[in-house]
Amino acid sequence: MSVVDVKQGSSPVILGLPHTGTEVPADIWDRLNENGQLLADTDWHIHTLYDGLLPEATTVRATFHRYVIDANRDPEGISLYPGQNTTGLIPETDFDGRAIWRNGEKPAAADTQKRLEQFHKPYHAALAAEIKRVQDIHGLAILYDCHSIRSHIPFLFQGKLPDFNIGTNQGTSCAPEVAAATGRFAFAAPGYDGVMNGRFKGGWTTRHYGRPQLGIHAIQMELAQSTHLQSEAPPFAYDETKAERLRKHLKDILENLEQTAFKLGS
Repeated sequence: MSVVDVKQGSSPVILGLPHTGTEVPADIWDRLNENGQLLADTDWHIHTLYDGLLPEATTVRATFHRYVIDANRDPEGISLYPGQNTTGLIPETDFDGRAIWRNGEKPAAADTQKRLEQFHKPYHAALAAEIKRVQDIHGLAILYDCHSIRSHIPFLFQGKLPDFNIGTNQGTSCAPEVAAATGRFAFAAPGYDGVMNGRFKGGWTTRHYGRPQLGIHAIQMELAQSTHLQSEAPPFAYDETKAERLRKHLKDILENLEQTAFKLGS
């Protein structure tokens, strides 16, 4: 099992895909309960949604599921949102607060360390290598971290989530021009709504890599799954009509980010 899939491109934009993977090793699969085996918290079809929108973008995609270990969490297990409901490095529950492991099992420290070595570290080693490669070519890199989530999850947030949820860790993970280049098209897209640094301010990936003063800009896009799925419930089927409408706006965002990178690097 290859834990990470990398497609190298010549653009200054890198697409991170930490949560689209659905592969679970057999020994871990057998420890998941019936609810956990639904893999409900996958970023369903996000790699398909972005495919081909910016042909020369590099993509770095985790193939393993976030229930194996979450590639967008601090390896030390520190919460991204202290005081708020969230899921951890190895989640104990799904996004609805329901147990995902048989008999309420919690992975032991040795198990966590093993998964860090086998899955989390290789993904981030590949991502860091691509950031360096792209920065060596262009003098800077923009990491656009691709995510999605159900639009209604009372355990995590109240009400309905906006369609576009942009995270820059309160403006610290990227230059203002990068945030503006993303928001300009997201917030102007007819029929959609969006927010900057709302409930989702950027995960560990965005916060860890975003060093605009060093030429590494990171921004997270969390899409409401209602924008591209037939239903936010099993089998989480892709809606071609919704997706094609959304892809036009995502293409505008990525192309604008690429042009912004060229301007910042000139």
